[in-house]
Amino acid sequence: QVRLVESGGGLVQAGGSLRLSCAAPGSFFDVDRMGWYRQAPGKQRELVAVVTVGGSTNYGDSVKGRFTISRDNAKDTVYLQMNGLKPEDTAVYYCYAHLRRDYWGQGTQVTVSS
Repeated sequence: QVRLVESGGGLVQAGGSLRLSCAAPGSFFDVDRMGWYRQAPGKQRELVAVVTVGGSTNYGDSVKGRFTISRDNAKDTVYLQMNGLKPEDTAVYYCYAHLRRDYWGQGTQVTVSS
């Protein structure tokens, strides 16, 4: 079992920044990859960014160049730095981890006002 603890999110104006955090206490070095997906109302869940245990990253096309995913091995935590936020980034952001199967956090709301 992998327990995911999310923090961050909130309301920000367009052009602003937010940082999301996701910790996997006790499992961080076992999971194959961790990251974030998001789901806006009426839309399918989509990839935001994922980082593997080896440090390789993969980003959704809509966030490339604006969002950065990183991992802090000392804190068992993955961070998503979101810069240049746009109203279309508004969604519930879900932390994700994979260890033999997919695990999901409870989700955190990100709202970007125009």
